[in-house]
Amino acid sequence: MTDRPQTVPPGARAAHLLVWPLVLALAACGGGGSASSPPPPVPPPPPVGSGTDVVTYKNDLARSGANLTESVLTPANVNSSAFGKLRFLATDGKVDAQPLYLSGLTIAGASHNVVFVASENDTVYAFDSDTGTVLWQRTLLAAGEKPSDDRGCGQVTPTIGVTATAVIDRSAGAHGVIYLVAMSLDASQSYHQRLHALDVTTGAEQFSGPAEIAAIYPAAAGGSNTFEAGSYEERAGLLLLNGAIYTTWTSHCDSSPYTGWVIAYSSSTLAQTGVLNIAANSAGGGPSIWMAGGGPAADSAGNVYVLTANGVFDTTLDAAGFPSQGDYGNSFVKIATGGGALTVADYFTMYNEVDESNGDVDLGSGGIMLLPDLTDSGGTTRHLAVGAGKDGNLYVVNRDSMGRFNPTNNSQIWQELAGALSGGVFSTPAWFDGTLYYGPVGGALLAFRVTNAMLPGAPSSHSALAFGYPGTAPAISAHGTANGIVWAYENAGSGAAVLHAYDAGNLATELYNSTQAGARDAIGSANKFITPTIADGKVFVAASDGVAVFGLL
Repeated sequence: MTDRPQTVPPGARAAHLLVWPLVLALAACGGGGSASSPPPPVPPPPPVGSGTDVVTYKNDLARSGANLTESVLTPANVNSSAFGKLRFLATDGKVDAQPLYLSGLTIAGASHNVVFVASENDTVYAFDSDTGTVLWQRTLLAAGEKPSDDRGCGQVTPTIGVTATAVIDRSAGAHGVIYLVAMSLDASQSYHQRLHALDVTTGAEQFSGPAEIAAIYPAAAGGSNTFEAGSYEERAGLLLLNGAIYTTWTSHCDSSPYTGWVIAYSSSTLAQTGVLNIAANSAGGGPSIWMAGGGPAADSAGNVYVLTANGVFDTTLDAAGFPSQGDYGNSFVKIATGGGALTVADYFTMYNEVDESNGDVDLGSGGIMLLPDLTDSGGTTRHLAVGAGKDGNLYVVNRDSMGRFNPTNNSQIWQELAGALSGGVFSTPAWFDGTLYYGPVGGALLAFRVTNAMLPGAPSSHSALAFGYPGTAPAISAHGTANGIVWAYENAGSGAAVLHAYDAGNLATELYNSTQAGARDAIGSANKFITPTIADGKVFVAASDGVAVFGLL
């Protein structure tokens, strides 16, 4: 199962390599154009004092993890003398989803910088980030309901409410809307999964919501798969793309039915607009979609990208080179969203998928990231994506021709860097100014500097600290290409959470960590898959009972 380290040693691989981007500056609601169109020009940094919004997992549809509008925090002032914990925003349960942020939001006639937090007890909070005041809070439970139990699986425990990172559309409705998926249990012991759309200024339900999540997808020989609310979990972050909300699903542990759903809803009506199951004929043998909480990525042509976990892959291919039964274990999957249907447009599966799946060696234990357009040594523009999982290899695929399946080797993909990560990946990467950052289990935070659309054979720098399970999911703050800081969350061996800040140009230089001032900056108990959120001079760090807010003292 994806949330736990594999017990089988990673298989040896052919040594190919990877690549990385600049920042895909796609807005959270997507855009038009084609995948091969030139990227938009990178805008200049905003003036000091202007506000920043963080409306989706890791900042953008590429999932780069980079906020390039940070004008307050710099390598010169992020130190234990000038920087530390300002306050703690208490919640009624675990915070597993990444906090989101809107600047200058008018609530009750006053302007506030607002951080949105959701708990595993199905409560959503809007906090004033500058004072800690609760501006509003709402339960997502219907009358007589409670959050779900953990379904006998220790991966999200003791309750399951809101696990996936929400998404915000500031232009939706009268004031803006935050979309969340919540799981609950009613008095008759029936489970529910619902998509909520809340007004960002009041928390009121919009568009006649919430929408009960239900789906049916065809299987071979005239059968069908039915989405059972109690059997599935929304771990990966929500995606808002071209007027649709995309939800992606996994099971609790590897309990049957273990399949992978992608279910889309209109962002303006909450009507279901599309359904895909990437394990529809696997008889509950997977795969599903975990991605360590990372969100599906999307390109400017409206394609959606995910990494799938261990499970069935049909090594018998059809005439077009796709798995004959439509089961995509351990794969990069590109999903076309046009024409009123969700379909697999392309994919890549490693040659030894069957062995890796049998050994619980998931690709989908990590999240996907799209690279910005990169120019290779021959002057050709390349559209690439990167991913890594439990086998410790870095995979880079060409999004225009992903490689599909070769039973002998992986030479058909853009690059494979075998064993580059020293441990499995249960996290998501980040990108800043030509450098890729990865935080594997049991290893240092690594930086790979890209040249001519190729990764080097060894990292250009690394942290002194080796991060224990589940590694770390780095995030970036910078002002354009200046003052780059890599923020990393550590689940320390004692169970305490620690925030680290590194110089983005040299990870050997640690600027700050939250243990340096003793108890002053203590965060509390750690969670598994946490990405810091950075906006307007503050860093928001989720914990087991709330969110710690860091900034200049």
